Amino acid sequence: MTAAATAPDQGAAGTTPIGALSRLVQEANDSGITYQEMADRGVDPGGKRLPKQWYQKLVKTPPVNPPSPDQMHAIASATRKPFRRIQEAAAEQWLLYEATELAGYDEEVRIIVGHLAGKSKAELMRWRYMIEAEERAKREAGE
Repeated sequence: MTAAATAPDQGAAGTTPIGALSRLVQEANDSGITYQEMADRGVDPGGKRLPKQWYQKLVKTPPVNPPSPDQMHAIASATRKPFRRIQEAAAEQWLLYEATELAGYDEEVRIIVGHLAGKSKAELMRWRYMIEAEERAKREAGE
């Protein structure tokens, strides 16, 4: 007689997706930057460093509250990511806000990109090829 297999515990928590900032720190670690190296080079504007355990905890058991601006500067230095990228990741992780702004572009470019959002890969490729063909034609015509 064989015993029936037990069903998985319905009350057990599934894996929670890792937050955006935690993911950035994890990716830096995966790329070869140790947590100790992050602690060594992650300096905030006041000269303070975040300890190695802080980075480990951010990845494994993120705090309830987001990092302060000074801590975000330290994380940017530690991971060699732009401060703005760290801000965006923190906003996404703690505020559920996803940055969609196209900094440095005017309103016309933003409108065009907005129209292309959600298009299929084939449609995006078609638009890209049309834009590139138009640019090539201008160059060849000497414009």
